[in-house]
Amino acid sequence: MTRYEPAIDVDALTAIDVHVHIEVDDHGHHSLPADLVEAASKYFSADSPRPDLDAVADHYRERGMAAVVFTVDAETQLGHAPVSSEEIAQGAARNNDVLIPFGSVDPRRGDAVDRARRLIDDSGVRGFKFHPTVQGFDPSDTAHYPLYAVLQDAGIPALFHTGQTGIGAGLPGGRGLRLGLSNPILLDPVAADFPELQIIMAHPSVPWQDEALSVATHKHNTWIDLSGWSPKYFPDALVRAANSYLKNRMLFGSDFPLLTPDRWRADVAQTALKPDVMPGILKNNAVRLLGLAS
Repeated sequence: MTRYEPAIDVDALTAIDVHVHIEVDDHGHHSLPADLVEAASKYFSADSPRPDLDAVADHYRERGMAAVVFTVDAETQLGHAPVSSEEIAQGAARNNDVLIPFGSVDPRRGDAVDRARRLIDDSGVRGFKFHPTVQGFDPSDTAHYPLYAVLQDAGIPALFHTGQTGIGAGLPGGRGLRLGLSNPILLDPVAADFPELQIIMAHPSVPWQDEALSVATHKHNTWIDLSGWSPKYFPDALVRAANSYLKNRMLFGSDFPLLTPDRWRADVAQTALKPDVMPGILKNNAVRLLGLAS
């Protein structure tokens, strides 16, 4: 197995997208069951085929961008085998000029801690992605603290989905997925009890944007990525924070392939985000967080 090591020319990059999904593997296996893929496509009006990892790398290479790539392991909740995080790391290793792999483990598995250690030690992942709603877990539950301790000890960030989700939207009962598990206030005790763990709260946290801003204001080991929504729909409070007191902990993310970096960057021009904060949002904050500075 080839262990990932980055070979990114940071100075040459125009941006770092910290939120990119690998939804299909080299064998055609999807990260979600078919009904959830269909529902998400309808929710996001995204009917095109999902690109594989090498196609994702080409997409970002053509744009002079780097991308953080990951899947979500929610096998317990969904009864569906995930895309392999090991294979994502291997794919990132062969595209290490533009890709940065995050791992994913199902927190409800008894061997989640061991799996996380292997992904860090053997595969070289540079962070972990969690989706409390899709994975069906309360991130504030201390049962998951041993897992967070592994990440803190390794010095790598944890990225948590926050706010509503298009996964399961429109299906009967939302397919049993619970939105409240992705309220960012549930990350406040995690940030308090793991002060060295860098926590990324993904997306505008609708309908809990104020909770996310409150956590980020109080806990300086938390960050916000701006993925999953066109910037023209960002809540006013989020834009004010990004322009001022949280400008150094805001991160560009698209949610590719459901939202493209081209669409994000075109639409950000329609917002009140100030030109002087954009270099930090697009690249410099992520360089600092991910330890990519030369």
